Amino acid sequence: MMVSASIERELSAAAFPIRDGVFVAVVGPSGAGKDTVIGYARSLFTDETRLEFVRRVITRPSDTASEDHDTLADAAFVEAEADGAFAISWVAHGLRYGIPAEVDRSVANGRVAIANVSRAIIPALRDRYANLAVVEITASPQILAERLAMRGRESRGEVLARLARSANVALSGPGVTPIDNSGQREAAGERFVEVLRKAMAFSDRTLPSPLVGEGGSARSAETEEGCWTE
Repeated sequence: MMVSASIERELSAAAFPIRDGVFVAVVGPSGAGKDTVIGYARSLFTDETRLEFVRRVITRPSDTASEDHDTLADAAFVEAEADGAFAISWVAHGLRYGIPAEVDRSVANGRVAIANVSRAIIPALRDRYANLAVVEITASPQILAERLAMRGRESRGEVLARLARSANVALSGPGVTPIDNSGQREAAGERFVEVLRKAMAFSDRTLPSPLVGEGGSARSAETEEGCWTE
C-alpha cells in the first residue's frame, strides 16, 4: 500500500476531477445491508475485469461478522494517510476508514470502482471523480434496529443513537440511486447490478489507454462533460 504515494505523484500531473471511469459510492445507514448488496454483485461479476470492488482500510480488526477489509492500527493509519496511501479517508464511529490511492489509477483507466463510503464524503468524491454514481442503500427503521442488534457490537443506547444520526442525513445532487433493502437481498442486489451494468456501459465510451505509459506522460483525453447519472 505504500507504493500509492508514487501513484499520487503520477496523478498530480493530471487535473482533477479524474475522468474516464466511474466511481460508485455505496452509502446508507448502518444495518441497511450495504456489504450484503455489494457482495451479491461481486458474486455475479467474478470474471468482470472492468469492475473493481474496493477493499477498504479500517482501524478495526477484521472478523467474520463484518466486511473483509485491511486493518491498520490508528497510528499506522495516520502515518499511511500522511504518506499519500489513500485516495480519500474519513473518521466515523470512532474508527478511521481509507480508500487506497490505487483506485484513482483504476478510475482514470476507465474502470468502475465500487466502495462502501460515508455519506459525509460525497462532496469530496464529487470533486475528485468526474463520473460519480451514488447508490443509497436503505431499509425500514425496524429492520435497521433488528440488524444492528443482531451484530452485537453496540448497546441498545448506541444503536438508537446511530439510527438518530442516520435519520438526520440527507443526500442531494446528481447521480443518486436509492435502493430499498428491507426485503430479500436478491431484489436489492439485482437493482444494484443494473447500476453497475450502466456504469460499465458508460466507461466503455472512453478509450482504454493507460493513465501513464512507460516513459510517457499523463493522459489528457476526457469523457463528455458532466457527471455520470443513473
